[in-house]
Amino acid sequence: MDERVPIPWPSFALCAAGLTAMLVSGASFWLALGIGAVWAGSLLISVARPPEERVVEEADPFSSANMSELVEYAGTPILLVERGRISVANRAMRKLLGSHIVGQDARVALRHPKAIKLIDSPKNGFAQVRGLARRRDVWRVNKQNLSNGIAVIELLNQTAEIDVSRAHTDFVANASHELRTPLASIIGYVETIRDDEDLPPKTKAKFLDTILAEGKRLQSLVSDLMSLSRIEAEKHEQPQDHVAFNALVESSSHDVAGLNRTDRLVFELGKEMTVLGDTRQLEQLVRNLVDNALKYGDRDKSVTISVSKTEAGEAKLTVSDQGAGIDPEQIPHLTRRFYRTDPGRSRASGGTGLGLAIVKHIVERHRGRLDILSEQGQGTSIVVRIPTLDNTPS
Repeated sequence: MDERVPIPWPSFALCAAGLTAMLVSGASFWLALGIGAVWAGSLLISVARPPEERVVEEADPFSSANMSELVEYAGTPILLVERGRISVANRAMRKLLGSHIVGQDARVALRHPKAIKLIDSPKNGFAQVRGLARRRDVWRVNKQNLSNGIAVIELLNQTAEIDVSRAHTDFVANASHELRTPLASIIGYVETIRDDEDLPPKTKAKFLDTILAEGKRLQSLVSDLMSLSRIEAEKHEQPQDHVAFNALVESSSHDVAGLNRTDRLVFELGKEMTVLGDTRQLEQLVRNLVDNALKYGDRDKSVTISVSKTEAGEAKLTVSDQGAGIDPEQIPHLTRRFYRTDPGRSRASGGTGLGLAIVKHIVERHRGRLDILSEQGQGTSIVVRIPTLDNTPS
């Protein structure tokens, strides 16, 4: 740009003519010179340009350079895509998909048909995709267009939510099935007794015994479901009772064994230990473990219940039977709700399939650990470790 100011020559010529006329008419030379200087100065001021303000171009706030620092430490994986290519991948995204994705075509990096369709679309939106990093993962892919052809892509991991939803659906389905089975049996036998007036007394008595057994099984199932729901509701609340653990184990074991089975119990109780726990839940834990050992162990052999202190200062409860043992492939599934190694035997003995699931949740609430040790033909030992009062984690 030309910064020079144009000189008004016509105005200067007029000024010079005026001054000449003043001198000719006898005016003082110095007066004419002063008037001429003022006139010339005013002409120059009138045409002088004001200083131009310097225009500073503002940087684009959504540029890759600015956004890179902004998203680097975000907890969720984030991509910046410029005209189809990845210009920025934050730390979480690099950890998920690898550092090599920077500079790649975004469609190649994400590789999923729904994600590719979202990237190709000019509109903002989202898509739910599976298997971006691991086969069972579920991710929500959010896309937001910015300026200059830049788009932000955010990944939200929904795997845990989907798993919880699936577990809830499975639980409701299994619970419904378990409840329907005894109800159907009860209703069927009651209808038979009602409709057949000539039913032999022995047959009628047999039907009534079955109704009673199914009713008790239904009662146990409802009780276990309520216990499980209550334990899950309290799982984040650390128990606060000071519990004499050895005494609780002995009394709860005798309670569940009753008069008919108490002679099968063998106790190995060491020095009394105190744990910080929920007395009611710990009693339920012991009853479930001892009852399982008595029901599924060899009925002609004893069940050993021992309490000792570990090197880490934990109270260690071990309940061992001398039964047939468990297939190693089934052990990881034993704490699942309604899981049974032998469904027919479990139902016949009055089992609900929730005992070890309840035990697992009680142990977790007490910040403990549960181990199941078994060999086929050698019996099963279930070990529970719970921190003592002096070693309870805060």
